[in-house]
Amino acid sequence: MGPNGNGAEPELHTTPAPRRQHLEKVVIRFAGDSGDGMQLTGDRFTSEAALFGNDLATQPNYPAEIRAPQGTLPGVSSFQIQIADYDILTAGDRPDVLVAMNPAALK
Repeated sequence: MGPNGNGAEPELHTTPAPRRQHLEKVVIRFAGDSGDGMQLTGDRFTSEAALFGNDLATQPNYPAEIRAPQGTLPGVSSFQIQIADYDILTAGDRPDVLVAMNPAALK
């Protein structure tokens, strides 16, 4: 007997698995307020990417002001990483993926 008491089993809906795509390189930027853990997140992400044998370059970016108000552009801290399956020399120009923790980090 089904959960609604009518004897019918519930219908199961499944979503297809996302399609995998091989990228030769990707640039990812983590950005948020100072103190949100962006440097730690970038460092951990870098360590994990290195375990897979990728070449990578990083660029941490610290806020311009020591005690900038939260949610303001001068208080944004970011960490950018370029991951590639070939030798690279820079952390990349524009991010392919932006992980923003607040609206100020979108800029």
